[in-house]
Amino acid sequence: MRSKGMTFLLLLSLAINAAVLATVGYHYYRNTCLTPSDPCPLSPRDGHLYQSLGLSAVQLSKMEPLAQKFHGRLGELQAALEGKRSLLIDLLQKDSDPAAIETLRREMAGIQDEIQKEVIVHIMESKKILDPDQQHRFFDLMHQTMAAGAAGAGGKGPWSPTHGGK
Repeated sequence: MRSKGMTFLLLLSLAINAAVLATVGYHYYRNTCLTPSDPCPLSPRDGHLYQSLGLSAVQLSKMEPLAQKFHGRLGELQAALEGKRSLLIDLLQKDSDPAAIETLRREMAGIQDEIQKEVIVHIMESKKILDPDQQHRFFDLMHQTMAAGAAGAGGKGPWSPTHGGK
């Protein structure tokens, strides 16, 4: 049986990962002219998260530089994490020293921690751009999507730890 603290941490992690996925999806859509992106998994329709929040032109102009900075940093961290994952597979395949594997695991956990911190900061900064109604809709949408994803995947939604938290 899970404690309330563990449940809260799991839900926080899921929310953070959902927000990352939504933001990445949105900016992929905005930056891709010729190839349309997949719909945002947090959007109730075929649109994208920010479109469903009804952002004004002023809000979008504030969101864009914030998102570019965030996605640049997130891309760096994800590339570093992917390199570590590849190295981990190599170490596991070669029956390497358990201490080396543990060191690498800790490095990967550190990168994942940095990603979560970046996401939290990004959500907090993005929240400042949204009006109270948009904030309410944003977090309602995150709750609904996480619940639907977990229920539809037998508790293994796209943001669950068993799916790499993505």
